[in-house]
This record gives sequence, structure tokens and C-alpha cells, in this order.
Amino acid sequence: MKQFIVLLLLLVQFNSYSQGEFLSEKPPVFSNCDAIAIDSLQTCFDKQVFKHIYKNFKVPERVIKENFKGEVVVLFEVDTTGQFRVIYTDALFNELKDEAKRVFSIFPKIIPATYNGRKTYKQYAMPIKIPLVNQAVATQDLAKENKISKLEEQAKQEFDSVTDSLKDFENQAFSSQLNIQFTHSDYARFDRQMNLIGTNSHTASKPFVYEEVSKYYDFKSEKEKLQKETDTWAGRKLWNEHLVQLQSDDYWFTIDPILDLEVGKDTDADFSSTYNNTRGFLVQGGLGRKLNFYASVFESQGRFADYVNRYAESLKAFGPDPAIIPGRGIAKRFKTDSYDYPVAEAYLSYAPAKFINIQFGHGKNFIGDGYRSLLLSDVASPHPFLKLNTKFWKIKYTNTWMWVKDVRPEAEQDKAFLTKYIANHYLSWNVSKRLNIGLFESVLWTNSNDRGFDVNYLNPIIFYRAIEFETGQGAGNALLGASAKYKWNDNVNLYSQFILDEFSLSDVKGGEKSWKNKFGYQLGVKYYNAFKVDNLMLQFEYNRVRPYTYSHNTIVLNYAHNNQSMAHLWGANFSETIIIGRYRYKRWFADAKLIFGTRGLDFNDGTDDFSYGGDIFRNYNERPSDTGVEVGQGIQTKTFNGNLQAGYLINPASNLKLFTDITVRNFNPEATTISTFKNSTVWFNFGIRTDLFNWYFDN
Repeated sequence: MKQFIVLLLLLVQFNSYSQGEFLSEKPPVFSNCDAIAIDSLQTCFDKQVFKHIYKNFKVPERVIKENFKGEVVVLFEVDTTGQFRVIYTDALFNELKDEAKRVFSIFPKIIPATYNGRKTYKQYAMPIKIPLVNQAVATQDLAKENKISKLEEQAKQEFDSVTDSLKDFENQAFSSQLNIQFTHSDYARFDRQMNLIGTNSHTASKPFVYEEVSKYYDFKSEKEKLQKETDTWAGRKLWNEHLVQLQSDDYWFTIDPILDLEVGKDTDADFSSTYNNTRGFLVQGGLGRKLNFYASVFESQGRFADYVNRYAESLKAFGPDPAIIPGRGIAKRFKTDSYDYPVAEAYLSYAPAKFINIQFGHGKNFIGDGYRSLLLSDVASPHPFLKLNTKFWKIKYTNTWMWVKDVRPEAEQDKAFLTKYIANHYLSWNVSKRLNIGLFESVLWTNSNDRGFDVNYLNPIIFYRAIEFETGQGAGNALLGASAKYKWNDNVNLYSQFILDEFSLSDVKGGEKSWKNKFGYQLGVKYYNAFKVDNLMLQFEYNRVRPYTYSHNTIVLNYAHNNQSMAHLWGANFSETIIIGRYRYKRWFADAKLIFGTRGLDFNDGTDDFSYGGDIFRNYNERPSDTGVEVGQGIQTKTFNGNLQAGYLINPASNLKLFTDITVRNFNPEATTISTFKNSTVWFNFGIRTDLFNWYFDN
């Protein structure tokens, strides 16, 4: 039994002359070893121990007289103070045990072992051969006989070193180049801090990366305020942590499940209930300090309010699939009246220098300070993009290149969707502590004449309109825009946008309301900590876009993707007033939204088939008149959309929320057609959702 214990100790402990050191671990160090390379420290330690034993060990007379040949096994440790301490000895003679204890008691105090820079104890099992020999020399000779290269030795330890390099998880996302998931509701948390008078922030180009927001908003502190006290693993994962979270000195990553499980009732529908059933997973992390990654996969089945289902089917691509779910993508039929719509989003984010961030991925972007954007919004489905953010002095310059699709039957090419390309740039300049202005330019083109992706537009500082003019009038569709924001005080700021598709000054002076004056504008105000109530934000916004804006006489050059606008959800030919309130208290939240609008829709009844400018997918040359063009022309339609949502944040790490909401919608056109008719809806809904993107059900 005694021999078995000794063997077990020898197996479980680090054998002093056969084990190497991991990169994160440093063995105890004798004073005459402190100049040795770290990968040779263990060998030096072994030699010094054997030399000390050979010099000081006195073989008892009884052992010598009996001509004993064997060994004394000593299990010892070097504690966190550098002191040697015997834990266990085993030998045939008690005199040998006592002598071993004496010899180890006179070892000098040395530098203790360290692990990840912290002092730690280190245990060893060592045999002392009897008759006594200089084992330091013997070990050296053995190493020569069984010579192994340092490279081989490191290779044999590589797998274990990966595990041993793991550290306690600290959320490095908060200082990373990862995007903060863009939802209007969540961005309201730090909107005020970024818009204080005197900040040099740029808030229009979204989504933000954590690193730029962390200068104004303490993510770590705010998360700690929301921590729930729990002692169990399941409790931590449910309330506070990522499901999987790993970190070392060189990398970190997290894995979370994605859920969106909802059930509701639409009072206008003839089916029993609405529902959404989304499952998926999200992986994000970093490699070093400059490269971050994100990937999410969604598998979903759903049936929405009847007006949303009709809208989804009106977006239908050519082919057998019945619908495009707004903001998500092409849907297959599920059962008889539902949709199956898988979605995947991913990107890489790299910062080669402190003033540059490069992203390549499949997702969406947004430009603006409002709820809507007239320049670039996240209304359409995810698409491939390449984005370059450059920030210096009082400037932030954003270049985005996108690959989008026209999926209508009239744009089909060899039974495939038509590819379009968009390049835009947005220059944000903080003119003063209070005033910011932005300049926007975008151009869209197709693969006409095998043009492909025109390398001219890869130039981040070129004027796109000049390139579009040089390549021919029908070669592309160029848009110009501007924005402005003024900080009235720390709690109130004003914002605006202007989009220009085409403009004729002579027609403006003529006062004939020419169709050529294709433009739109936005005016808005945000009131933070409204009426001195902490975390209450109120917002007012007005949007107005004239007919035929974003459209083109070459119909594939409309500013759209997957039959959805790349700007405002309603396309053009509308005016809209939005009132929003958002409130947060610890993990509780509430959001209210009221939208009043006037839209001009087409008749398309066989008698009147003119384009009145609201449908951006139609050729603007199909207009009924060149003059007298007004917002709301065609079938003037009054719309109202009200939404109230309240809920509880279950897990701040994954943004899992429990919520309930109610939507009230009234759609009231002046004339009735097959696709345009009066409709009033009340839609109740509740569920649990990993909140990662904006849903726009206010079509």
C-alpha cells in the first residue's frame, strides 16, 4: 500500500526534471538562477535542489552498515514566501526520513513561484538515491541521453497551456471595437451623455462601437448597478452573465442563445393569434486588442398582424417564396398562413490605428440622430457592406460600400436577383461645442455594360456626383444630403436632415411645384431627463419627402434593397409627425410612440395607372404632370400608428427582455382600390426577446 501511495504522489505531482513551464507560470527561483531564461528556470531549480542535497545530506551509520541501496522519496513544497516545507517522506529507515526533513529545513529562502504574475505555492516529488550520488550531474547526463529540443518540449505542452492561460472573465466588449447593437430604445440609455455641451462626440453614424461610447458612458458601472445577488451557476447565467464567457491575455469570446418567443392577438385578423418563434445563437469576441468579431444566426417562424402580413407579401420577390419579412429577409411558406425566415448577420471589426475602424460584414447601418433617417436607415434587410470610420480633430468621416439586390420580376437576370452597388460617405464636423453639421453623398449603380463594382467609388475622398456624371446620365443615381444638430443645453438638442435627389432652381422660382424638385427634410428635438425626471426622454420629429424622391427613370436605380427603401420606410410623397417617450428605472423600461402621417398612394386601377411619386420602384416618367406636384397627391391617405411597450430586462449581458406591447393602427385612404382600403387594427402582443435590432411595424 505504501508503495502505491508513493507512486501516486510521483504521478500527480510535477516531476522536477521532466516537466516544463507554461508561459503563464514561473517556477521558484534560486538567487543564482535569476539571470536564466524563463524556459530554463525549472532545470536550474532542479539542479540547485540536488546540489544542496548532495552537499548537506548525511547518510546515517545504520544505513551504511547494512549496505542499503534504494531511495528516499520526499514530497515538498515551496510556499508563497519562498520557504521549503516537507509534506511527506517515505523510506525504509526512519533515520533516512529524519535526515531528509533536516536537509530541507536548512534550504535557503528563495523567490516563490508565480502564476499569471501572482505568487503561488509549488509542490514537487523528488527521490534521493542511496548510496548518495550527485543527482544534478546524473540528471544532466540523463537529459543528454534523452535530448529533446525546446521546440518539441513546447509543442508537447501547447494544449495544456491553452487551458491554463484562461483568466477570470472581465467584459472586454466595453472597451472593444464591437458594435453596440443598434436599437433606438437601448441607445437612449447613453444618448444624453454623448450630447452634453462640450463633448467631441459624433452621434449620427450608427451603430457605435463600444470604445467610442465608453468615454462618455460607464458600461461597467451601469451593469454593476443592475447585478442580481445569486450564488448559483444557473442564477448567474440567467440574470447577469453570458452563457459561455472565456478570456485569456490574447483573446476572449462569449456565446449566448437568441430567443424571440411571442404570442399575440390582432383584432382585425381572421386567424386566431399572432406569434413569432425565433431561436438562434450569438458569438462575439476579440483577438488581441484590435480585431473583434460578431456572428448571429436566427431561425424563425412567425405570423404577424394582418396588415404586416399583407405588407410582407406585397414585398414578395420573383419566384415561389411568398413574402419578404420587413427588415429581415425572404420568407418561405410555413404551414398554411405563416412564414419561415432564416437570417444570419456577421462582421469583422479592425482598428489598425486609434483613429481608424474598418468593418466588413453582413448587416445594416444608419445615419442620423432621429427615429427615421432620410439618408441611410436600417429599414431594409441585412446586406453585405464594407465600412471605414475615420475620426480625428473635430471630424468623423464614414465611408460605406454596400452590395444590395433588386428582387422584382422586371429586374430578374437569368433567374437570379439583380445586384446593385451603393457607395456613400458622410462627413460629420463639430463646428463648436454646441453645433454639428454633416455632409452626405451617395451613388447607386448596377452592372450595366459589365461595369461591376466601379473602382472609382473605392476612393474615399472623391466627389461621387462627378464620377456618376462622367460615366453617363443613366449610369447611376446620385443623392446629396446634409444634417445639423444643435445642443440647446445639456438636456435639449435639436437635429435635422435634408436629402436632395434632384433640384431645379428655375422651377422653384417659377412657383409651379415642378416634379424635378425631389427633396425631403427632417426636423426633430430631444428632451432628456424631461421635466426633471431622471431617465425620461421625450422626442418630437417631423419628416416630409416630396414625390419621386429616391426613384429613377431607370427603375433598377431606385434607392432600395429587397423591395424595401434604404431611407424612410414609406418611400416618398408623405409627411409625418412622430412623438416618442422612453423611460428607464433599473431593469424596468417603457416606450411609447405616436405617428401621424399623410401619404400619397397610386390608384393602379386600370384607368389611372400613373405614378404619383410615393412608390420609389416606379419610373418617375410615368407621372401624370410635370407641375402642380404636391406631397400627398394621388390617393391621399391619413395614417395613425400608436405603440406602447413595457417590460423587464432579464439579462443585461445578452439583452434578454420580457415585454408586452399594444399597437393601434388606423389606415384611412380617400379612395378604395384592391390594395388600398380602410383598415383599423389593435394588436396585443407579449413575449421574451433577445433585443438585437429594430422592428418597424409602423408601415
